[in-house]
Amino acid sequence: MDAIKDALKDAIARPDAVLMAALALPGLALAQVQPPEQASLSVKYLDYQDWQPGLDRIGVHSPAVELVVPFAGAWSVRGSMVSDTISGASPRYHTAVSGASHFNEKRNAGDVEVTRYFPRASVSLDVGRSNENDYLSKFASVRAAFASDDNNRTWTFGVGVANDTINPVNLLVRDERKHTVDLMAGLTQVLTPRDLGQVVVTHTRGEGYFTMPYKYVDNRPRSQDKSTVLLRWNHYFSSSGMTSRASYRFYTDSWGIRAHTLEEQLVRPLGDGWKVTPLVRLYTQSAARFYFDPGYDTRFGPPFPPGYSFTDGREISADQRLSAFGAVTLGLKVEKEIGKNTTVDVSLERYRQQSAWRLFGGGSPGLQRFDARSIVVGITTRW
Repeated sequence: MDAIKDALKDAIARPDAVLMAALALPGLALAQVQPPEQASLSVKYLDYQDWQPGLDRIGVHSPAVELVVPFAGAWSVRGSMVSDTISGASPRYHTAVSGASHFNEKRNAGDVEVTRYFPRASVSLDVGRSNENDYLSKFASVRAAFASDDNNRTWTFGVGVANDTINPVNLLVRDERKHTVDLMAGLTQVLTPRDLGQVVVTHTRGEGYFTMPYKYVDNRPRSQDKSTVLLRWNHYFSSSGMTSRASYRFYTDSWGIRAHTLEEQLVRPLGDGWKVTPLVRLYTQSAARFYFDPGYDTRFGPPFPPGYSFTDGREISADQRLSAFGAVTLGLKVEKEIGKNTTVDVSLERYRQQSAWRLFGGGSPGLQRFDARSIVVGITTRW
């Protein structure tokens, strides 16, 4: 953190150094308009498990690697690969354990991004592919960043497209397609020598097959519009060397879901290369307009809702993820610098979701509590 303190002292004396001081604040990634000074290799491993009372649900084991290499003075290339092993059981409607379906799947994904840098600007092209036994996704994006003359403001614009092919093993559908277009605009602003702010607005338009083929009574619209507004603010406390990383995200979509996410992280250096970052994240959402609560037809029984007809083709879902609920995540990240060019880190997060925790309205009734935890171990080296 000595480099941050020195940069902040310089910023107080020289206004043109404000950006460099803000850039030193951890946790708020600016759209870079200059190539990285060093190449880097990051290797991470994720272990994830979620559960509900009476059922261990999904487990994920996921190694990932990312390589970033600058070259020719004005270019960089980044490549990443991830391999997920996913197994467990997932309730087919609401949180009913008796209807859980068991599976074991593997997903491989990777992407390559090439960036060209100009004076106070950059343009990036990213292409990738994700493949599992019943789902293939191909995607590409273009992003451009522009810095102001004083380098204290950066605008970022991006567009992405994805084309997916769905072939569930139960043969409910065959060669179904989904096409999405993502638009993004962001502004990052140096506010003071100790403060950095960011606003990011995104909009996604999707058309095609959104239904979950492995869930009972699930028929979703064949289009979805999603919009988000993300606000971030980093503040550096020169007296303690801590950095506060606060963010708020608002989400809305054409299915009727409205969601709010509030997060706070405190980055605390401990000396001798150690750093700890506790976090708390609060989340709340309303239910999709076609989600129905656990209450079943007297003729057919669960999972069919009252008055259900097998021929009406209405939009409907019993997926718990589309219900109204609130959630809390608590986490801790520990980092250790080894020498000048290597960092190891361990992150632990614990998540709990309950209908009763929904804010700005009531939660969906009749659902079991949902819990999850994740552990990420990583190492990054630079040269």
